Amino acid sequence: MIVNKTVLPFFLFLCINTFAQHKESWSAKIDSLIQTKQPTTFNGVILITKKGKPQYSKAFGLKNLKTKLPLTMNDQFEIMSNSKQITSVLLLKEVEKGKVDLDSPIKKYLPYLKQSWADSVTVHQLLNHTHGISDIEKPLLFKPGTDFKYGNLSNILLGKIIEKSSGKTYSEAADELFKNSKMKNTFCFSKDNKRNLVSGHMITENDFKVVDSSFINEENLPADGIITTAKDLAIWNDNLHKGKILSHKMYKKMTTESAKSQHDVFGKEKMGYGYNIRIAENIGIKYLGHTGLGDGFSSLNIYILKSDISLIILENQMNENSELFYYFETLIKDIVLRSELVDSLN
Repeated sequence: MIVNKTVLPFFLFLCINTFAQHKESWSAKIDSLIQTKQPTTFNGVILITKKGKPQYSKAFGLKNLKTKLPLTMNDQFEIMSNSKQITSVLLLKEVEKGKVDLDSPIKKYLPYLKQSWADSVTVHQLLNHTHGISDIEKPLLFKPGTDFKYGNLSNILLGKIIEKSSGKTYSEAADELFKNSKMKNTFCFSKDNKRNLVSGHMITENDFKVVDSSFINEENLPADGIITTAKDLAIWNDNLHKGKILSHKMYKKMTTESAKSQHDVFGKEKMGYGYNIRIAENIGIKYLGHTGLGDGFSSLNIYILKSDISLIILENQMNENSELFYYFETLIKDIVLRSELVDSLN
């Protein structure tokens, strides 16, 4: 085929310009969305990476309403229930060492539990929230393995199993994992160690105020106590989903559906749930992820496997109105899933 040399440069220009416009289209949509003032405003950071390279990295708003200092991409946030993913990994590493059996009753590892259900609830059921425990002192809500009930208590118990098996405190075990994963800005919450942790804020109908973190219960660390940055969460995704932390067998157990659950961020229908991770599909695109909410913080961490994309949104605010939980997270997720970033064969 004969190519007209005078046409070729113009053709290349069109290709490059078209690609730039495509790239701008999805990022411009996010930029425009963030300028929204109604029904709520955004205060946080957004990081989108593909194949380990940042595609979108921006901070919006303030670290603290009183100091008025602007947020940066290096600021640390409470990630709340996204902490549970770390607990799952720490537990599964004990399974890899042969110290914990997923199918054993939790009484084996927590002999202080006197309730009869401790002989029937398994470690596996703590990990995927099918245990039925509502309170240590109360009967089960349902027969273990027959239903799904999300909560923090199961991960608090998993933290105690990790401590008993490893001989370390939960914080020590987690810090070792973060160090090995080169997550230099990630740690467990402590009233004496806040580093660059920004303030959480609560939005009410008539107010926007700083949340007092002095009352936070450190016993809940395995459920919602991890502090990190968006950049470190991208490192976490890279390590977890590319076989750098867990064996293939344990990773498959963690990310294989063993329960069903519904969450509005991921869709109106029930979707798969693994070990503290959701297995979702929207518009034909499969991805893994979880949310976190509390203490004046909101978080979303999504990983699209085949496209090697991480979408991380950390806000140091939460809305008192439950209808506005994860407002921006849901819309940004939809923009990304429909963007040219996601491989067409995903």
